[in-house]
Amino acid sequence: MSGIADTMDFNVKKLASDAGVFFTRAVQFTEEKLGQAEKTELDAHLENLIARGDCTKNWTEKIFRQTEVLLQPNPSARIEEFFYEKLDRKIPSRTTNGELLGQYMLDAAKDFGPGTPYGSTLITVGEYQKRLGGAEREFLQTSAISFLTPLRNFLEGDWRTISKERRLLENRRLDLDVCKARLKKAKLAEAKAAAEHELRVAQTEFDRQAEVTRLLLEGISSTHVNHLRCLHEFVEAQAAYYAQCHKLMQELQKDLSRIPNAFVINPSTSGMSVCSPHSVTSLPGASSPSRSLVSTNTLEPETLKIEEVKPPATGTRKAKVLYDYHAADTSELSLFSDELITVYTMPGMDPDWLIGERGNEKGKVPVTYLELLS
Repeated sequence: MSGIADTMDFNVKKLASDAGVFFTRAVQFTEEKLGQAEKTELDAHLENLIARGDCTKNWTEKIFRQTEVLLQPNPSARIEEFFYEKLDRKIPSRTTNGELLGQYMLDAAKDFGPGTPYGSTLITVGEYQKRLGGAEREFLQTSAISFLTPLRNFLEGDWRTISKERRLLENRRLDLDVCKARLKKAKLAEAKAAAEHELRVAQTEFDRQAEVTRLLLEGISSTHVNHLRCLHEFVEAQAAYYAQCHKLMQELQKDLSRIPNAFVINPSTSGMSVCSPHSVTSLPGASSPSRSLVSTNTLEPETLKIEEVKPPATGTRKAKVLYDYHAADTSELSLFSDELITVYTMPGMDPDWLIGERGNEKGKVPVTYLELLS
C-alpha cells in the first residue's frame, strides 16, 4: 500500500510540476509578444532552414493528399486503406471500375446471345474494358509504392522527428531566456554566480539543440532529391499507363471496325434506315470522317433521280451536321457544320446514306456526318 501511495504522490507532484511549467511558459510567451521579456533570436541560417522545412512539409502534405484522391476518388475506400495500414495488414485487392464494367458486359452478352451482333460486340468491348481495368490496377499499385509511400514516410517519419527536435529547441530557448532574466535580477554576488552558471549550462544546451535541429533541417535537401526521383517514377508510370490505354483503345477500334454494320434500324418499324450518330465516335483529337467515303448505294445515280425523289409521308427526321461535307457529284448535297437539315431514306438505299433536304436543295448525304435528332 505504501508503494502505491508513493507512486500516486509522485504522479501528483509531477502533474503539479508540469502545470507550473506550462503556466510559466504561457506567461513567458505573453510577455514576449508584448515586448516585456527578452527573446533569444535564432540565427538567420537556422530561421531560413525552418521556413524551408515548413514549406516542404505543407506542400508535401497537399501533394500527398491530392495524389491519394487522384488514385482513389472513393473516400470510403481511402479510409479503409488507412485503417489497414495502421493495423499493419495487407490491403485486400479491389476490383477496378473498368474490370467491373467489363464483367457486366460479358454477363450481359450471355443473356442477349453471344451470336447476336450486340452480344458479340459486348464481349469484345467487355474484354478490353477488363484489360483497361487491369492496366489501371497496375498503375495504382506502382504509383502507391514509388510515389505515395516515400511522401508518407517523410510526413510520418522524418518530419515528426524534426518537429520533436524543434519543440525541444524552443524549450531550450525559453530556459535560456529565463536564465538571462534571472541574471539581470540578481543583486548579490552569490546569486549572480549561481545565475551565471545556470546561464552557461542553458546556453550550452541551447547551442547543442540548435545544432541538432540544423542538421535535421539541412537534410531536407536530400528529401527534395529523393522526392524528385519519385516524381519522375510517377510520371513514367502515368505515361506507361496512358500509352497502354491508348494502344488498347486503338486495338478495340480496329476490332470493332471488322464487325459488320449492325446499326441499321428496322425500316418496317421506323420508316427509315439510319446509322447511330455514336458510330462516328473516336478518340480525342480525331478529325471528321474521311472523304474517302464512297456511296455503295444499290440505286445508282442513273437510277436514283434526286429531283424526282419525294419525302415519305412519315419517317422524316431532323439532323445536325457534325462536319463540312463537299458533294462528290450532282446526286449529293454539300453540308455545312452545325446546320440543321431534314433527312429520310428511300427503299433499297445503302444504310450509310440518307436523302437530305435544305430548303429547295436535295441530295444524298453520308450518315456519319450527321447527328440524328429525335
